[in-house]
Amino acid sequence: MDARTVIAALRRGEPPSDEGLRWFAEGLADGTVSAAQAGAFAMGVCLRGLSEEARAVLTLAMRDSGHVLHWDLPGPVLDKHSTGGVGDCVSLVLAPMLAACGAYVPMISGRGLGHTGGTLDKLEAIPGYVTDPSEEHLRAVLREAGCAIVSASEGIAPADKRLYAIRDVTATVESLDLITASILSKKLAAGLEGLVLDVKVGSGAFMKTMEDARALARSLVGTANAAGCRTTALITGMDQPLADALGNALEVRASMEVLTEGAGGPLLELSVALGAELLAGAGIDGGEARLRESVASGAAAERFGRMVHGLGGPVNFVEGWQEMLPQAPVVVDVPAPGAGHVAAMDGEALGLAVVHLGGGREVEGDPVDPSVGLSRVVRLGQSLEQGEPLARVHAASAEAAQAAARAVTAAVRIGAAPHVGPLVRERIA
Repeated sequence: MDARTVIAALRRGEPPSDEGLRWFAEGLADGTVSAAQAGAFAMGVCLRGLSEEARAVLTLAMRDSGHVLHWDLPGPVLDKHSTGGVGDCVSLVLAPMLAACGAYVPMISGRGLGHTGGTLDKLEAIPGYVTDPSEEHLRAVLREAGCAIVSASEGIAPADKRLYAIRDVTATVESLDLITASILSKKLAAGLEGLVLDVKVGSGAFMKTMEDARALARSLVGTANAAGCRTTALITGMDQPLADALGNALEVRASMEVLTEGAGGPLLELSVALGAELLAGAGIDGGEARLRESVASGAAAERFGRMVHGLGGPVNFVEGWQEMLPQAPVVVDVPAPGAGHVAAMDGEALGLAVVHLGGGREVEGDPVDPSVGLSRVVRLGQSLEQGEPLARVHAASAEAAQAAARAVTAAVRIGAAPHVGPLVRERIA
């Protein structure tokens, strides 16, 4: 077996053999496959596609190219994955809710990508929080808190790490087969028994149409189940930010308002919907009621506090988060240019406004300012008078605040009241 054999089969439109896909994944991880060969493979898959069976084989091969975690815990090991949106801090709410319901959540998360925020960047707004613990440390925190939100270690799915970097520079990121294998190889390496996928659709998502979102959801669900992980997906609306805040510390703040102050709204409702899917699949009855009670009783907040302290954060974060999160020196409201209803929002433009404030990375390696972003963002259909705030900008300087205010004004359209679709658009099982 060699790389040329696999690539030649793809070029001819022939299905690659299971053995060939496994060999190629191993070669990506150990360097046997060159960068040129990896690029040719990615382009071949992008142009020719893979069958459902081959997609599952490639996913498992990429998972098995590195370390796969195994657990011996007194409850189900569950997780969720979002395809990316704006104001989406569900992970920070859902993981401790599930832990309070008896599940264990080893959530391997990522950093901001494009206009979307990254869960790890949000958590690093908490003083002292460590996102890259040793495996021994991870296991101790998971057993104690029931949840641990961390980065992938160097040994997790190394084939994907190498192939993704090559896809990024060879215009092959958009391949449905490679997106599926990339997402699931890392999630399945976490040793999950159940997974729920939050596939976003709308102006603030990577998938702008239901057709594209449905295709991705079906690919992910089919492949994950074929790989032996019980998985469902919810297609959810991202025509506006999920929470009313965008930015790292501001999204932690929004999450803590749900966990400690009883805040409702889309962030809580989507967390409950996703969590209920996971608990039902794990055979835990009354999932929705259990999840809501975990918040009302303070049990979910207590689990979050255990996780934060276990991963290096303050022991009293749940009690004192208002004073502990960084705050930007310049805070200004963005006035509505006219009266009417919030008719439409460009979620991607809002996300990029936060990136330009310093809340995300314009190039790899950029430092991130955890304090900047947007808060009190208006909702679709909301009625406004001229001069009422569209959002509040948190910035490092007056100049940056002014630029962000212009971006917000351009991203929010005032007009007739729109039809606002449901938060959960479709379930794929």
